[in-house]
Amino acid sequence: MKSLYFILFLTVLFACSSDNNNDNNCNYLLNINVNYSIDLSLPQYSTLNSPGNSIYIPNVGNRGIILANTGANILARDASDPNHAPSECSAIIPDGLFGTCGCGDENRYNFITGEADNNDALTCALKFYPTNRSGNILYISN
Repeated sequence: MKSLYFILFLTVLFACSSDNNNDNNCNYLLNINVNYSIDLSLPQYSTLNSPGNSIYIPNVGNRGIILANTGANILARDASDPNHAPSECSAIIPDGLFGTCGCGDENRYNFITGEADNNDALTCALKFYPTNRSGNILYISN
């Protein structure tokens, strides 16, 4: 009878054990409060009026944010590379709907999906921030 309880105990113990495979150590980015708005009619944001373009906005989020026009809407992603610790070079440099980390690893990301572009070893995706557009004003918040 004791062995039955022991086996039952082990079964419950292993069934309840933590499996952090979904986390994959994606803990480099802080959960920073973002509440930012831009006027899309201003000249510095005019490139966002065309699908396939993106811009970098500093001093928002972890290392700035990237805004990308997908054609259907404008998406916002944190500009910090989530696959290594933040550093002076870890901000993503936008190029259309893709961006590359400024560090030597040159991790490349797709702004639509947030995932790494053609590199399965990079398990963390870019942090997403919801956007809401009202006329020419784009609100970015979390």
